Amino acid sequence: MKVLHVLALNRFSGAENVVCQIIKMFEKDEDIEMAYCSPDGEIREALKERGIPFYPLKNLTKKELKKAIDAFQPDVLHAHDMRASFVAARAKGKRRLISHVHNNAYDSRGISLKSVAYLWAAIRAKHIFWVSDSAYRGYCFHNLFKKKSSVLYNVIDVDATYEKMRTDKREYDYDVVYLGRLSYEKNPQRVLSVLQKVKEKKADVKAAIIGSGDLEDELLKLREEWGLADHLEFLGFQSNPLKILHDAKVMLMTSRWEGTPMCALEAMALGVPIVSTPTDGLKELIQDGENGFLSDDDEVLAERIEEILNDSTLRDRLAMQAVQRAKAINDVQTYGKILKKAYEGVLEEG
Repeated sequence: MKVLHVLALNRFSGAENVVCQIIKMFEKDEDIEMAYCSPDGEIREALKERGIPFYPLKNLTKKELKKAIDAFQPDVLHAHDMRASFVAARAKGKRRLISHVHNNAYDSRGISLKSVAYLWAAIRAKHIFWVSDSAYRGYCFHNLFKKKSSVLYNVIDVDATYEKMRTDKREYDYDVVYLGRLSYEKNPQRVLSVLQKVKEKKADVKAAIIGSGDLEDELLKLREEWGLADHLEFLGFQSNPLKILHDAKVMLMTSRWEGTPMCALEAMALGVPIVSTPTDGLKELIQDGENGFLSDDDEVLAERIEEILNDSTLRDRLAMQAVQRAKAINDVQTYGKILKKAYEGVLEEG
């Protein structure tokens, strides 16, 4: 069986990380061959580093995707998120389509061009995976697809995460780390707002932003305007940010919406407490006050960060609970079995 994973973007982030882990998960399975397909770009280096077969596109269109399909000859298209699913549905011909929705986007919660376009794709999909219950229920037409929908929470290989982290021998001394795209849904402007309030309480705070995106120039200007130049470092995209994350005392997240963020799973596995807005999948990972903190108030987020930085006993307790929670939820074997059953099931339908 051959499975082609189709993605809309050309950079490495959450959904792209999930797909790389899926492909590596089946690497030793002689019954399944997988490849990655997306527009060409910075993702190429991430895939090369991981030894993942890549079918690059000039852009995500029906014509370009059909070329990749003709070259790889997949039995199943596994399309990730709504745009990729729409194009895959147009290009698939008689091949089976599995759609995989990785977030709970605001622009699909009501009738919109995006939600209607995905409706067309979802009708043609044989199965739909949703990354969280909130992602499923957040899609305005979800009731039409009850019979072929299932929730599949993201997982990470905890042992592999530690192995990769240990390949970076450097030491880092950041108090607070943000890891993610610098884009609207992640709301990184709010990261700077919270850090400014932390600085007022803890004058020597040191933070880092890991990631790139359309909002980077705006954020650099805000760093100067808000007096954070000596406190906040922009590290850009990092192919292996795990040691930076591991050495931090807190990970800050301010997303407008999320699925089951891979960076949060990684932080928990590495024993890094998360302070976050109470968004979608984060509410299913973080138990407020137990293994991290949730709040929609910037002042409260800043206070929680200050508490963690100043109280090593609290930090250690949160870290221990985060590690235990990560061990409980990251069942890679079951995740792989669910995927393989889905691939085999859609082919058996004929």
